[in-house]
Amino acid sequence: MIEIGLISDTHGLLRADVHTALAGVSLILHAGDVGGDEILDELALIAPVQAVFGNTDAPGQPRLAAERVVNVDGVRIHLSHGYEVGRPTARRLVAAYPGFGVIVYGHTHVSKIERVDDVLVVNPGGAGPRRFDLAPSVARLTVHERTAEAVVVTLDG
Repeated sequence: MIEIGLISDTHGLLRADVHTALAGVSLILHAGDVGGDEILDELALIAPVQAVFGNTDAPGQPRLAAERVVNVDGVRIHLSHGYEVGRPTARRLVAAYPGFGVIVYGHTHVSKIERVDDVLVVNPGGAGPRRFDLAPSVARLTVHERTAEAVVVTLDG
C-alpha cells in the first residue's frame, strides 16, 4: 500500500498542520498555484514532491511542469492544475486526459472526490489562504493492488 499526499493552491502559505495531515506519505503531488520554491522545500521535508504550475505561478520555474504523469503500483496518475480545460469538472478532465486511473487537479479550491467510469478524480481543495469561505484542505491518496481511493483532510484555519 502506497500513500500519496495531494495538495493544491497554497499561494505561498503552507499551514503548519499540513505536516500532520500528510505525515507518512511516500510522495506529494502539488496541483499548482504553489507560490514559490519555499513551499516545495517545506513539503520536501515530508516526502519527495512533484508539482505543476497554476495560473498564478510565475512562468519559467524549473521545478514546475505543465503536467506530470506518475505511475504507482500499476495506477497511472495525471497531475495538472485544471484551468487548462476551462472550468474544470471531473468529466472534462477525464475527456482531456484519457487512459489514467487517477486525475488530480486544483484551481477551484473546492475539495472533491468523484468517479467517472473507472477514473478517480480528486481535487484536494485549497490549502493556502482561506478563500471563498471554504475550509482549507489537502487529500491523501491510497494506492493498493492497482486500485486507488482518496480522502480529504480538513486543515485548521
